[in-house]
Amino acid sequence: MDRQQEFVLRTLEERDIRFVRLWFTDVLGYLKSVAIAPAELEGAFAEGIGFDGSAIEGFARAYESDMVAKPDPATFQVLPWETPEGDHYSARMFCDIAMPDGSPSWADPRHVLRRGLSKAGEAGFTCYVHPEIEFYLLRDLPADGSEPVPADNGGYFDQASHDAAPHFRRHAIEALEQMGISVEFSHHEDAPGMQEIDLRYADALTMADNIMTFRYVVKEVALTQGARASFMPKPFTAQPGSAMHTHMSLFEGDGNAFHDEGDPYELSDTGKAFVAGVLAHAREMSAVTNQWVNSYKRLITGGEAPTAVCWGHANRSALVRVPMYSPGKASSRRVEIRNPDTACNPYLAFAVILAAGLRGVREGYELPAPAEDDVWSLSERERRAAGYAALPQNLAEALTEMENSELVAEALGEHVFDFFLRNKRSEWDNYRRNVTPYELRTYLPVL
Repeated sequence: MDRQQEFVLRTLEERDIRFVRLWFTDVLGYLKSVAIAPAELEGAFAEGIGFDGSAIEGFARAYESDMVAKPDPATFQVLPWETPEGDHYSARMFCDIAMPDGSPSWADPRHVLRRGLSKAGEAGFTCYVHPEIEFYLLRDLPADGSEPVPADNGGYFDQASHDAAPHFRRHAIEALEQMGISVEFSHHEDAPGMQEIDLRYADALTMADNIMTFRYVVKEVALTQGARASFMPKPFTAQPGSAMHTHMSLFEGDGNAFHDEGDPYELSDTGKAFVAGVLAHAREMSAVTNQWVNSYKRLITGGEAPTAVCWGHANRSALVRVPMYSPGKASSRRVEIRNPDTACNPYLAFAVILAAGLRGVREGYELPAPAEDDVWSLSERERRAAGYAALPQNLAEALTEMENSELVAEALGEHVFDFFLRNKRSEWDNYRRNVTPYELRTYLPVL
């Protein structure tokens, strides 16, 4: 037994923890959990916990359903609240999913990202990520499908008092920090009820785990405050959608491979080629970074989200931005990818973005000229004249681009790639068949 496993077992005894939740994520990004007693954990470290993979979205077919969840002791954290009875705490660990013979499951999103990070490691790089996570705090989730009511009437950077949950952000940040997830900033966003919490940078796998934990903790804290939190990309027709602006950088040892002090943007050739790779493959990655029908209600002209494939410096209308918050500070040089939303599967989203950037670095993609105009204000003709390709306008278009992408197929692996396409085609078909309240309001009285 290694030292980390020994630490976990000792902590369980010292803190009188009665249940350990073993967490993993399905292909669509839903968090799954099984609780075990501490007495069972030593055996789980040695052999894993068997479960029926055919019951989990995208994991296995019925005739190959036996799978094993193997807890990763490095992810152990005590959950920051007592059980409903108030007499003890529980803890959680993320799991790697394996086949009965011990080989990794190709359907495990954590393995998909780890495989991509291994390829980056072979090229000498470590990938770091810093996300800006937006979401809405709501009074409730209406059961009738009507538009929800935000928890406050604040605006950008307002010192807003949440009517429904006045101390929400403070309690959420305290809970995250207790679980070892460092928060860099938090503030109120543009729209009533809209929040942003930015996590301090970490390696990509740790950050994907942190985002899954973040979504769970934020929802739980909201409930304790008498409110609800939603990561739906676009819950309000007339308000901005929830983005997950994703800052990425590659390091070679202790050095930032994206930094070049002699460049006007302080961006190295490696950084430029990485951005060029992200731009070149942006359309085919959209179904992963923006995986829901609702995601494309956010990515429309006139919203505060990218709609065209371009990059810039201070340009927040661009798909990729090179921020200059700390000029001259080598460790801070990174690129900001602005199309992902907060409802994506972070393991898969990071895997495809990393694969695109590394393809650009490996094959020496050339970075086009930056866009310093307000792309949102340009007409379709002006965008075409400037050479800006449009991002997919709906999930069906994004899936067609993904289906023809050798890069995304390789990054996700055959099993995840095929399941994801089938599942999302079904989602689109269900959406197309559904008669919406908009159609009934608009057409029923006049047709």
